[in-house]
Amino acid sequence: MLAAEALLRMLGAMDLFGEEEERRDSRPAQARPAAPSRRARNIRRPLADRLRPASLDEVVGQEKLLGAGGVLRAMLERGSLPSLILWGPPGVGKTTIARLLADAAGMHFHPISAVFSGVAELKRAFEEAERRPRPTLLFVDEIHRFNRAQQDAFLPRVEEGVVTLIGATTENPSFTLTAALLSRCQVLVLERLGPEALERLLARAEALEGRPLPLTAEARAELIAMADGDGRYLLNLAEQLLAMPADTPPLDPAAMQAQLVRRAALYDRDREEHFNLISALHKAMRGSDPDAALYWFARMLVGGEDPRYIARRLTRFAAEDVGAADPTALPLAIAAWEAYERLGSPEGELALAQLVLHLASAPKSNAVYRAFGRAMAAARESGSLMPPRHILNAPTALMRELGYGAGYAYDHDAPEAFSGQDYWPEGMAPRIFYEPTGRGAEAAVAERLARWRALRRRGGEG
Repeated sequence: MLAAEALLRMLGAMDLFGEEEERRDSRPAQARPAAPSRRARNIRRPLADRLRPASLDEVVGQEKLLGAGGVLRAMLERGSLPSLILWGPPGVGKTTIARLLADAAGMHFHPISAVFSGVAELKRAFEEAERRPRPTLLFVDEIHRFNRAQQDAFLPRVEEGVVTLIGATTENPSFTLTAALLSRCQVLVLERLGPEALERLLARAEALEGRPLPLTAEARAELIAMADGDGRYLLNLAEQLLAMPADTPPLDPAAMQAQLVRRAALYDRDREEHFNLISALHKAMRGSDPDAALYWFARMLVGGEDPRYIARRLTRFAAEDVGAADPTALPLAIAAWEAYERLGSPEGELALAQLVLHLASAPKSNAVYRAFGRAMAAARESGSLMPPRHILNAPTALMRELGYGAGYAYDHDAPEAFSGQDYWPEGMAPRIFYEPTGRGAEAAVAERLARWRALRRRGGEG
C-alpha cells in the first residue's frame, strides 16, 4: 500500500503541466504562461508528420490536380470549392490536400474518421458548422466505411451549404458510395507517387535531419520500390534508417532489407484490386503477351489470391478465348487445375504458370463463345418447336405410324459420312451460329464446314 502511494506521488510530480503544477503556482491563472499544447510537447513527432506540406505547392506527385491548370488549382482560383471525393491509394496526400484546401479557401477544417464516428458525431459537426462564422470544410477520412444511412445524413447539409464535404477513400466510390452522395460530389483521382516524387520526399527528410540516408545508390532505389507509391510508408522506412548511428556505413540492398520489414503488396481479395488484377491477367493472355500474363499471375499470388480462383478463371479463358483454335487448351486447363489440387502450394502453382504461358501463346478464337451466345438467344426466341420427325427415334408402333424416323439417312452410309439432311425444327430456317476463324486448328474446321455447307445446299450430293 505504501509503495502504491509513493508511486502515485511520483507520477503526480512528473505531471509538469497538470493540475498538480497549477496548484503549486500561486500566480493568478491569467498571469501564468499558457501550458504548452500537446503538439508542442511532443517534440519528436514522426518524420512524416514533421514533413507534412505547409502549402499546396509543397505537395508532390499530384501535379495533374494541383499543377498549373490543374482541377483543384482552377477551383481555388475561381473561389469555388465544391464537395469532393478524393480517391487514391494510401500515403498519396488525401488528408494533407484536404487540410491545405481549407487553408487556401479560408475555411474551418473539421476532420472526422468514419472508422470512429457515427450519425451522432455527424450531427454535432453540422450543428457546430451552423454556429461557426466562417464556412466549414468537413473532412471525412475512410468515408467508404459509412453505411447507406450514414451517407444519407450528408445529403441535406451538403445541399444547403452547411458544410463543404471532402471525403477520402481508398475504395472505388462507384462500389462503396451511394449514387445520391456521388451526385452531390465531384470525384477526383489521386495517383500513387512515382519514383521522382518519392525521391523528393527522401531529399526533404535528409535536409530536415541534416544527414544523408546510410544507403548505397542501389539500396536507395530498392527503398523507393519498397514504398510502392506510398509517401507516408517511405518516410516511416526512412525514419528507421535515419535513427541508426551517424557513422553507419552505406547499406547495400540486402543489408537494408535486414533492417526493414517489407509490407505485403496492396491487394484486397474481395474488393476492386482483386478484379483489376484478374482483368489484367485475362487481357494480357487475350493479347498473346505471355510475359505480361505471367507477371499479373505472380502479382495475384504475391497478394494472397487463392490459386483455385485463378485456376477457375484460366479454365474459363481456355473455353472462351482459345476455344477450338487450340483443342488442347481446355484439357490442359483441367489438368493444371487438378495438378494444383494434388500438389498444393507452392509446387502446384508451377502447373498454373505453365497453363498461363500456354494460353497466352495459343492461337485465339472466341468463335465458340459467340456461337453459344447466338444459339442461346435463338433457343429463347423459338420457344418449344419440335425436332423434325425424320430424326426422332420410333421405339413404338404408334410412333412409327406417326412418321417418327421416316426418311432418316444414316450419315455413315453416305459419301464422306455426310448425308446433308435438315436437322432444324419444322418452320425454322437453318441458321449459322458458329463461324470458325482461320487461326490454329480452327482453320481446318472452317474449311471442313464450308465444304459441308456447300454439299447441303446441293442436297447432299457428293
